[in-house]
Amino acid sequence: VQLQASGGGLVQAGGSLRLSCAASGGSFSTYGMGWFRQAPGKVREFVAAIAWSAGVTTYADSLKGRFTISRGNAKNTVYLQMNSPKPEDTAVYYCAARSTGVTRLNEYDYWGQGTQVTVSS
Repeated sequence: VQLQASGGGLVQAGGSLRLSCAASGGSFSTYGMGWFRQAPGKVREFVAAIAWSAGVTTYADSLKGRFTISRGNAKNTVYLQMNSPKPEDTAVYYCAARSTGVTRLNEYDYWGQGTQVTVSS
C-alpha cells in the first residue's frame, strides 16, 4: 500500500486549504483512513479519520467543525478540508491507512510522506 499526500502549502488564517491523500496498492473497502499532524517539537496527534466503506467519520474534539474528512470513491483518494485554519494548525500533515478500520491512535499500518501546512496570521 502506498499513500501520497499533497495539497499543503502556505495559507492565511481564516482561509481554506484541502489536502489530498491518494491510496494505491490495496483494496480499501475494509480500511480506516486517517489524518494526523505533527508540529515542531510536539508529538504527532490525531486529526480525523474515516471508515472507507461506511463513510463514518471521527474527529479530534478541538478540530471538529473546522476540518472535514471525506473520500472520493472513484479515485481512492481521501481529503481533508481545512476551513478557517489558525496559526496553531501549522504542522506536517500525514495520511495513514489501517486495514482493520478506524482508530484515533497512532496504530495505522501505512503512512504517507507528509505535507507541510503553514498558516500565517
